[in-house]
Amino acid sequence: MKRTDLIGKLEKAGFEFARHGANHDIYVRGEDIEVIPRHKEINEKLARAILRKWGLD
Repeated sequence: MKRTDLIGKLEKAGFEFARHGANHDIYVRGEDIEVIPRHKEINEKLARAILRKWGLD
């Protein structure tokens, strides 16, 4: 999955960019925190796991 597609889905669910990490970007929604790797393509299993974790699949 493209990184921008994954981030778009998270932002529609209310996540906002918080800060850059060393190799990841951190998105937050209240107390919820999600760490997204900074690659053009995110592994499909990882992307599905992130979306499933927040009920967005």
